[in-house]
Amino acid sequence: RENFIHLCNPHLEKMNFFFFYHFALGTGTHFFFFLFGDVKFVCVGGSPFFFFFFTAYIAEELVFFFFGGNYPNICAGFFFFSMYKVGPHGFFFFFISIMLHELIIFFFFAKCSNITIIRFFFFCGIGLEPGSVVITRQSVDATFKPQFEQVILGKTVIRSTNLDEQLAKELMQCSKEINQFNTVIGNTMCTLDFYEGQGRLDGAICLYNEEEKLQYLKEAYDSGVRNIEMESSVFAAMCNLSGVKGAVVCVTLLNRLEGDQISSSHDVLVEYQQRPQKLVGYFIKKSLGKV
Repeated sequence: RENFIHLCNPHLEKMNFFFFYHFALGTGTHFFFFLFGDVKFVCVGGSPFFFFFFTAYIAEELVFFFFGGNYPNICAGFFFFSMYKVGPHGFFFFFISIMLHELIIFFFFAKCSNITIIRFFFFCGIGLEPGSVVITRQSVDATFKPQFEQVILGKTVIRSTNLDEQLAKELMQCSKEINQFNTVIGNTMCTLDFYEGQGRLDGAICLYNEEEKLQYLKEAYDSGVRNIEMESSVFAAMCNLSGVKGAVVCVTLLNRLEGDQISSSHDVLVEYQQRPQKLVGYFIKKSLGKV
């Protein structure tokens, strides 16, 4: 069954032309259906540098090669984002939350169907060995509630942050088949701040002690939280509203119950950072019948 993007904005139907400010693309200058209508998998997260190399990696895995091996940045006209496309199936972005609005509209105009969006990167874990991969069940706020809170027109709006359960199970099965690193399904705590919001002791301001920090992190662990990051809640909320299957896959670089500073060597961290892309790459290959 074809599952198309659902837009929760009736005003867009009145627009004859839409300019994607942060992508440097427009419906009047690009034939979206022809260029992007075949996309099924969208990967977001990290930095432009990270996704440039992921693009080359997934192209090799899927045996889709761009002439000369130089994959162009589709958004090169502006400095906000990077965007790469591999073969007839994949799209890869450097991601921040603002982009989600334009991304969803983007695939609506391209008439894409059965889209799967996966966010992956690396963050800190709770109660897990460094290098463990966490597939998010729910994105929870700093009080461990599965919700995204936003002020719209001066009023607080709360939205669900559950992610696609079946997609999480499929990713977990892929990790078992790869059998190269520890992978768990758990909740991801999404905070508004990297330092105080995550109970760190190494920020410029810290008005709590280590005992209070550890108590908070243990409460988070007991509630089901296995890692912490800063963008999964808006990602999950917007996927839900748009009828898109979404997943978050992150590798942990340290166990926050043992400290706040990363102690692993550069080579070890590089290998850790490759784990989510291996898992996501295998999932895409399997979905396309290429395993």
